[in-house]
Amino acid sequence: MTYPPTHSDVLIVGYGPVGQLLSLLLADRGRTVTVVERWPQAYPMPRAVAFDGEGARTLSAAGIGGLVGRIGEPSGEYLWRNADGQVLLHIDGAERKLAGWPESTSMYQPALEAEMEARGAKLDNITVHRGHEVVALAEDGDTVEVTAVDRDGGQRRFTASWVVGCDGANSFVRRALGSELSDLGFSHDWLVCDVVHHDDRVFEPNNLQICDPARPRTSVSAGPGNRRYEFMRVAGETIEGLNTPEASWELLKLFDATPDNSTLRRHHVYTFKAGYADRWHGGRLVLAGDAAHLMPPFAGQGMSSGFRDAGALAWRLDALLAGAAGPQVLDDYEEERRTHVKWAITMSVNLGRIICQTDPKAAADRDLVMQAAAERAAARGESQQRSPLQPLAKGFLRRAANGRPARPAGSLSPQATVARGAHSALFDEVVGLGFVLLTADDPAALLGDGERQALDRLGAHTVRVLPAGTDPAQAGPGEVVDVDDVYLPFLAGAGATAVLIRPDYYVYGAATGADDVRALIREAHSAFSAPAAVAAV
Repeated sequence: MTYPPTHSDVLIVGYGPVGQLLSLLLADRGRTVTVVERWPQAYPMPRAVAFDGEGARTLSAAGIGGLVGRIGEPSGEYLWRNADGQVLLHIDGAERKLAGWPESTSMYQPALEAEMEARGAKLDNITVHRGHEVVALAEDGDTVEVTAVDRDGGQRRFTASWVVGCDGANSFVRRALGSELSDLGFSHDWLVCDVVHHDDRVFEPNNLQICDPARPRTSVSAGPGNRRYEFMRVAGETIEGLNTPEASWELLKLFDATPDNSTLRRHHVYTFKAGYADRWHGGRLVLAGDAAHLMPPFAGQGMSSGFRDAGALAWRLDALLAGAAGPQVLDDYEEERRTHVKWAITMSVNLGRIICQTDPKAAADRDLVMQAAAERAAARGESQQRSPLQPLAKGFLRRAANGRPARPAGSLSPQATVARGAHSALFDEVVGLGFVLLTADDPAALLGDGERQALDRLGAHTVRVLPAGTDPAQAGPGEVVDVDDVYLPFLAGAGATAVLIRPDYYVYGAATGADDVRALIREAHSAFSAPAAVAAV
């Protein structure tokens, strides 16, 4: 059977977490979204087990609030020990909440996907076709025709203004783009066991890495009531021999998990790989998530990087569909996200090389070096925590004379509690989606008519921050009280009169003085907008 084609603004291939998040972010901006997913039902077992604070912030923007406690829990501390139990690395996951959420949330992935799918089902502008596999893509001017087949061989055609491949490591969309996925040459087989314990055991630390050359292994939270154990395949073992219930239970004894006190929900041997696509877009096709990059799990950035892609792409596609942005915005997306994710991949690989060391002599040398570093950090009262991310270095950012981002451009903006009238909540909830011009000064003294028009075309909110302790009833339209005393110090630390924040929470640029603020707005509008919109200012 052949169905008549249906049209949407964006067609997303793949309905895993990244495709789900992107569809919600687009739908909340009023865009029509069609999703084509080859599997008839969601995968019932967890794969990823954590996302970072920035990911939680983006999920909240998509209407998936109240995550911690319902599907997740703060990840807490992360401890590395050697085979003798000596501490090699200690990371306090409760530290610094820049995005307004825990730095890491351990979650049960099927519950997260169910939350997103349920919200998507309530939105009339999202249509999901499960059990359909995309088999052809054909661009025709300003549309893409997508052909998919169902399980009975029935053919269905769709058209869309843009197609986004969120279809995983073996992406059909990536192949259609002619994009190659690089391989960084780091690959190991690990047995993954998802377990539910029947007893009330407490995990201290909540996340543990045992760097034992005889058997590198991991114990981490997979959300409330769920536990993930991982065991590296070592010399002399086969994947087939390792991937059995018997082998799983034998290894789980190392963590006092037995059939008497636990349920083994799943076991599977994964081959972790590292790489990224050489092209992320072409014509009207775009990539996001695992279709664009793969990494080992050791920095906990796989799902978070996909969420970052969705957050960076949604507002750009929305602007393209509105005719408010020029085609260069997808070049910016590719350049900044590829550069950004390469850092996370590299760090993940470097951590993996440390963890996956099976040579006893090399492991002993590693232990000495890491213990010495831990002792030096403790003596100085410093944290060993190192972010798997760096500020954005490429893409849509204000730049200094040397071509580099002009500080604080490229950094992630903070999120804290603000108040307006009777409403007190996190900044994003109070202010809403879109660009934000943040200032402590009176906007009337900073902006001329041209700058106001440019901000309107960007869909920007102008937000004046009032000091902590101010009565929220005094906050007028476009004003918020800095309840947690975060935003005024942020502006002062940047030496800025105003900061322009992108819809994905990264700072486009800062400015000092009214003239510089006006220049900042004009530069952002010119760099982002379609030529016709620029000419109109």
